[in-house]
Amino acid sequence: MKKENVIQEKSFQFALKVIGLYKILTAQKEFIISKQLLRSATSIGANVQESTAAYSRKGFIHKLSISSKEARETKYWLMLLDESD
Repeated sequence: MKKENVIQEKSFQFALKVIGLYKILTAQKEFIISKQLLRSATSIGANVQESTAAYSRKGFIHKLSISSKEARETKYWLMLLDESD
């Protein structure tokens, strides 16, 4: 039986929500910030996924640190969207 990876699941679900938000934003003709948000948010889960196949502990930590940076960038874009109406 495969053990559930909570980080993988949560980052995947978050990416799906951001994809939904991206569709709403582009329908409202917001293309610049929405694209940046989409890229950084989906990158979080992609790097988490890659970390599980790392060849070493150092590689694992590196991929997760990239995920952390992408999460911070995503937070920035969400704050910018919120504050700019």
